[in-house]
Amino acid sequence: MTYCLSIRVQDGLVALADGRVTSGSTIAAARKIVLLGEGENRFFMMTSGLRSVRDKALAYLRRRMAETPSGFTTMLAAADNFAAILREVAREDKSALEDSNLVFNLHTLIGGQLRDDPHHTVFLVYPQGNWIEIDERSSFLSVGATAYGKPILDRALTFQTDLSHALKLAYLSFDSTRFSSTDVGYPIDILTYEAATRTWREAQFQYEDLIEQRQWWNEHLTALAAQMPDAPLSRHLLPSTPKRLSVVAEPD
Repeated sequence: MTYCLSIRVQDGLVALADGRVTSGSTIAAARKIVLLGEGENRFFMMTSGLRSVRDKALAYLRRRMAETPSGFTTMLAAADNFAAILREVAREDKSALEDSNLVFNLHTLIGGQLRDDPHHTVFLVYPQGNWIEIDERSSFLSVGATAYGKPILDRALTFQTDLSHALKLAYLSFDSTRFSSTDVGYPIDILTYEAATRTWREAQFQYEDLIEQRQWWNEHLTALAAQMPDAPLSRHLLPSTPKRLSVVAEPD
């Protein structure tokens, strides 16, 4: 299992992928996000599914990009080309995988802003080669173990959220997933795209790098839960607290 998350807000993009790879009882680390293209004309790709399918599809995509001197000029072109490549890989490998009791499975997030794009965007490409595009009413797309990290994004993320806040929400979404799923873990790779300057930034973080953020969140989350108003929950579901009587001594 894995966790890959892409966020689109007015100011830009955030892309996060965990680095844990599990196979039976074996745990390893691998990079699940890649930045393709050159200069400002770049886009990211993140995947969840069979590693062998991912590596072959990515190799075919790089070959097609090398055969296209001008490169892809829109994210739609990039998503469509990858979808066609995924169908090609399925024709070549799907039957053999099924004969080995393996499912042809690859969910892919592709995002960025290319030369002729009016704005930044993200596509989710399904194993069958069909896709959906992110929009302003749903500012994130995720693949892998998606259930655990979704509630905080549903509650706190909007298209108007600034990029700094979106980055923190992306981390908290991952941390919720990591806490509840043993198949998701460090290291994590994060990319940000600043739309105003068309600037990409990337970094990798280990468990030790984010201890301060993790402890801060745990402490404040616990404190906020304790400070939440009690009624009507406590009135109906908890024993009533007896009133304490004060004894006042009579004056001599």
